[in-house]
Amino acid sequence: MNQDTDTQHPDPNHPLAGRIALVAGATRGAGRALAVELGRAGATVYVTGRTTREQVSEVGRATETIEETAELVTAAGGTGIAVPTDHLDEDRVRALVDRIERDHARLDI
Repeated sequence: MNQDTDTQHPDPNHPLAGRIALVAGATRGAGRALAVELGRAGATVYVTGRTTREQVSEVGRATETIEETAELVTAAGGTGIAVPTDHLDEDRVRALVDRIERDHARLDI
């Protein structure tokens, strides 16, 4: 299916199929829940956060990671992509946006 067809006749089970989303702070809590629901709707979801399997939370929070969130997105029916990003670091944010542009040429959500 091409993008125009998806826009005109979305799959009722996956209304966001073909859409590209970004969820900042997706390691835990509301960010994680939002990312998983976007995945359930069929989106490709870039999930960002600072806690990864290699970099634990500096404030001693729970051990959830962005990789786990990406796996939950994929298990829900979307495509989860974990990108370690501190959104206070302009260079990291720029690299994230460049990656999404390079991979998909757009960001929908």
